[in-house]
Amino acid sequence: METSNFTPAEEEQIEQAFQELLADYAASHHRQKVEIITRAFQFAKKAHNGVRRLSGEPYIMHPLAVARIVVREIGLGSTSICSALLHDVVEDTDYTTEDIERQFGEKIAQIVDGLTKISGGVFADQAEKQAENFRKLLLTMSDDIRVVLIKLADRLHNMRTLGAQLPEKQRKIAGETQYIYAPLAHRLGFFPIKSELENLSFKYEHPDLYEQIESRLAACKDAQLESFEEFAAPIREKLTQMGYDFTISARIKSVYSIFRKMQRKNIAFEDVYDLLAVRIVFTPNEAMSEKDQCWILYAAITEIYHPHPERIRDWISQPKANGYEALHITVMGRNGQWVEVQIRTKRMHEIAEHGLAAHWKYKTGESSSEKELDHWLLEVKEVLENPDPDAMAFLDNFKLSLFAHEVFVFTPSGEVKTLPQHSSVLDFAYMLHTQLGQHCIGAKVNHQMQPISYRLKSGDQVEILTSQNVTPIPEWLNMVETAKAQDAIRKYLKHVSSPQAPAPTQAYPVTVRIRGIDRFGMLVQIIQTISEKMQLNMSDLHIQTEDQMFDCQIVVMVYSSASIEQLCTELGTIQGLSKVEVINVNVNANTN
Repeated sequence: METSNFTPAEEEQIEQAFQELLADYAASHHRQKVEIITRAFQFAKKAHNGVRRLSGEPYIMHPLAVARIVVREIGLGSTSICSALLHDVVEDTDYTTEDIERQFGEKIAQIVDGLTKISGGVFADQAEKQAENFRKLLLTMSDDIRVVLIKLADRLHNMRTLGAQLPEKQRKIAGETQYIYAPLAHRLGFFPIKSELENLSFKYEHPDLYEQIESRLAACKDAQLESFEEFAAPIREKLTQMGYDFTISARIKSVYSIFRKMQRKNIAFEDVYDLLAVRIVFTPNEAMSEKDQCWILYAAITEIYHPHPERIRDWISQPKANGYEALHITVMGRNGQWVEVQIRTKRMHEIAEHGLAAHWKYKTGESSSEKELDHWLLEVKEVLENPDPDAMAFLDNFKLSLFAHEVFVFTPSGEVKTLPQHSSVLDFAYMLHTQLGQHCIGAKVNHQMQPISYRLKSGDQVEILTSQNVTPIPEWLNMVETAKAQDAIRKYLKHVSSPQAPAPTQAYPVTVRIRGIDRFGMLVQIIQTISEKMQLNMSDLHIQTEDQMFDCQIVVMVYSSASIEQLCTELGTIQGLSKVEVINVNVNANTN
C-alpha cells in the first residue's frame, strides 16, 4: 500500500461515500445510532490517512464499501457497521484492540479482534498452515456470527476490486473464495452474495471461458429483456385485477450458472433454454396464509401460460435448510420457450436476499432456521475441539458441513440424492420409491451390508435391498427422518389396522373438477380444504370463470380411494359449489 496526501477531489469522494453509507443506514429498520458510526468513520479515516490501495484510491474507501455491504446487502446494524469501518485498523496501523475498546466498547473491540485474527487468506503453501487459518475463521464464527458476516462483506468487496491484483494473486483469492466463502454465503442464506462470489471467482480462474459466455449472453440480453416484457404484461394485468401489491422482474442467469449448466448437462450455450427467469414478489393479504396465496398466484399464472408438469419446486411447504422459501414453476411462454417463474412474498424475498439477518428482523420466537444455525455452530465447535489430524481432510470435512442440514448420497449408478441430516437407509429407500421403502430389509452401503436404521453420511453409495415378505411395523417410525417416509409408514399402519381397508399404495394423482357459482373467496376456501383440512398436496390447478360461473380442475395427490371420497365430501360442503367430480385417476403414475 502506498501513502500520499489526498487531493481535495479525493477528500470530497470520501465524504460522499460516507454520506451514502449514512443514507443506506437511514433506510434500514435499525434504531438510528449515527453518532457512534460517525466517530468510527472519523477514527478509521485518521488511522488510514494518506494510505492508498493498489488501485490508487484512498484506502478508507475499502472499509466504507464494506460497511455499505454490511448494512445494505446483509442487513446488519450500527455495531457491525462500526466494526466494518474499523476492521483493518488494528492490522494495518499502530492502534491496538485496547484502543478500539476504549473508544467504542467491548463488543466492537471483540468483533474487530476476531476480524484481525482472520485477516489473512485461508489458503497457504502448506496444508497444516491452511487448516490452522481456517480453524481461526471457524473459532471467530462460533464466538460471534457477525465476525464472519463482516468477513463475507470484506471478501465480496475485495472480489469486486480484484482487477488491481497480479494474476497469480487473483487466482489464489478466487480459488479460496470459490472453495470456502461462496458455500459459506449459501449456508447462511445470502443467495445474491453467493451468486456474485461464484461469478467473480469464475471470472478470475477461467478468464477466457468467462469472456466467451459473457459476450454471448450480452448479445442476446436485449432480446431476453424484450421477451420478458411480452411475457410479463398479461401477468401484471391479472395480478393487478386481483388487487395485489407486487413487483415482477427479470433475472438473467449468471455467467457461472450458465457454465455449470453447460457442464452438468453437457450442452452448448444455445441449448440452455432457461437463461431468463421471472421473479414475482407480492404483499400478502393478512387474512390468508402466505402458502395459500402463493398457490393462488400459481393458479392465476397457469391460467395464462401452460405449466411444465415436472418443474414445480415447492419450497413454501418445506423450506430449504438455510431458510429459503418460494414457489418455483416453469411455464411455456408464447414464443415457445420455457420460463421459470419464482413466486415469493415480501418476507420470503427479504430472507432470500439477506439470509439469517432477515430471520432476526421477522423473529417471533425461535424459528427452525435459527435452531438449525445454532445446531450447526455447535457442530463447528465440536469439530474444533476434535480436529482431524489430516489437515486437508479437516478442510474437506468441514466444507461438507457447510451443508450440514443435508447429506449427499449416491445411487449405484452414481446419481446424487440429497436427504436431511441423520437420514437412514429406510429414508433413502422411501425417497427412491414408496414400494422400495415398504419392502426394504437393508442396504449395501459402500459395498458393506447395513440395517435399515443405519444413518447415512455424505459420500455414501447405497444399494437398497428388498423382500416382498417385509412390510412396515410401528418401530420403523423411530428410524426415519423424512416427512415422506413417516407419512408412508403411518398411512400403511393405519390401513392395515382396518380389516375393510384396501391395500395401501404410493401417492398418486387424481384430477378433481369443481363447478359452481363464482364468489369472492371461493378459491381460497377450496385450497384451504385440500391443503389444511385434508392435508393433501396439489400438483396442478386450472381455473376458468365465465358469466359468474366457476370451473376449476385440480390435481391432488392421494393415497387411497377412501381419501378421494372424503375429499369430494369435504369440497361438496363449500357454499356455491354445484358439482364435484373425479375425472381422472392415475394409480400407475410415478410420483417419485
